[in-house]
Amino acid sequence: MNKLTELISTTNNWITTHILIVMLIGAGIYFTIRTGFVQIRLFGQMVKQVFDSRDVDGDGISSFQAFAIGIASRVGTGNIAGVAIAVTLGGPGAVFWMWLVAFLGMATAFIEATLAQLFKIRWHDGAFRGGPAFYIRRGLGSRKWGVVFALFLICSFGISYEMVQANTIANTLETQFDVNPWITAGILLVLCGPIVYGGLKAVAKASEIVAPLMAIVYIGLAVAVVLMNLDKVGPTFSLIVENAFGLRETLGGVAGSMTAAMMNGVRRGLFSNEAGEGSAPNAASTAHVTHPAKQGLIQSAGVFVDTILVCSATAFILFNADPEALKRYWTSSDEPAGADMTIAALESTLGSWAGPVMVILICVFAGSSVIGNFAYAEVNMDFLTKGKAWGDKLLKAIVIVSIVLGSVAELKLVWNFADLTMTGMALINIVSIVMLGKWAFGALHDYLRNRERPFVATGNPSMPGELPTDIWVHGGVDSPSGSSAP
Repeated sequence: MNKLTELISTTNNWITTHILIVMLIGAGIYFTIRTGFVQIRLFGQMVKQVFDSRDVDGDGISSFQAFAIGIASRVGTGNIAGVAIAVTLGGPGAVFWMWLVAFLGMATAFIEATLAQLFKIRWHDGAFRGGPAFYIRRGLGSRKWGVVFALFLICSFGISYEMVQANTIANTLETQFDVNPWITAGILLVLCGPIVYGGLKAVAKASEIVAPLMAIVYIGLAVAVVLMNLDKVGPTFSLIVENAFGLRETLGGVAGSMTAAMMNGVRRGLFSNEAGEGSAPNAASTAHVTHPAKQGLIQSAGVFVDTILVCSATAFILFNADPEALKRYWTSSDEPAGADMTIAALESTLGSWAGPVMVILICVFAGSSVIGNFAYAEVNMDFLTKGKAWGDKLLKAIVIVSIVLGSVAELKLVWNFADLTMTGMALINIVSIVMLGKWAFGALHDYLRNRERPFVATGNPSMPGELPTDIWVHGGVDSPSGSSAP
């Protein structure tokens, strides 16, 4: 098992360092420039669209529910356990690279979510389906690569990511309350099973309530830490920035080269905010909106919430904790740096009462990610099987097994496997959205011409051509049945 873990880690480190980082940051820079810094210029519109998007016609999924599914998947263990892992492996500077990935990723998220809306189809149940597999198939004309992407995503979000979330819950409960991981697996099955078997709409309803609430509570705890350490805000930012470029020695003797900070920050940043990864577009495509760019703006806001707010909150909690409370995590390879490290940091600042609160939050974070991840996998299984019932049953069985296995698996192996599968789907998606970017640029141009007018693709001078779908012939929500063939 150790040899397998080492092999996966070595392979993924090479791909991440030499290929993924360059492509991810390069694509983010390209989209930021081509959209005129959409993440800055239209930030107010992002906020407005989030709060104005709760209504939906019929029994479909609202734009806000699609946003909540994205938040449920994004805001999870990557924000709590992932940040702790990043800073122990790469030093405080890793947080800077998470910020950079998030800033550039906001533009990337806008592009991929807008493309998901443009190339979505109406499914046999009346709801929409879309995402990278669909825009690769319909936009690039390649079902083969759509299938490859769908398989990578199912491996990621139907297997490895489910294992990561379950593993974090099990590890946290075992560390804090000595709960046997097999008991945790049983509890997760009872709580998550009914929602998983309820399908996409059940996931949307659960996420709409849970996702925003958990983010607010966690950020509230971080604000409390900030208020108790106002004099350390400036030094903390200095520590992060200086360490990012190798200008300051790291905490606890952690290897803190610029390369280590960059690699771990980018990797954990991508795992956390998912921008460019090709996951969130699967939820973005299901929303009823009057303009594709509106959902692009909403998903871009999701990246901001995830990394700039929630991940930064975790970083500040870690860097302002009692050094003695975290000494064992900085100096010992035998002590896993994960969610338990963040709990210890918060307890050292706010007191022992914060521990149980964090345990509850972590379980809710990870649990919501389990159901959010399933939603992504379901869309892609539909693509592979064209909506056959056996595909849906197979996926649900896979998710259930992954939850059980993740609860009792080794932490390092689970995270390395998740990194590897994520890298594969990210590489395919980044190439695809760069090739299809002109369609999203056109949709943005159309939106800026008249922000209140419903989008109509037919004969639209802002678009590079005619879309291979009739969804947007009459403006999205009120469109006719549309094609259901993936």
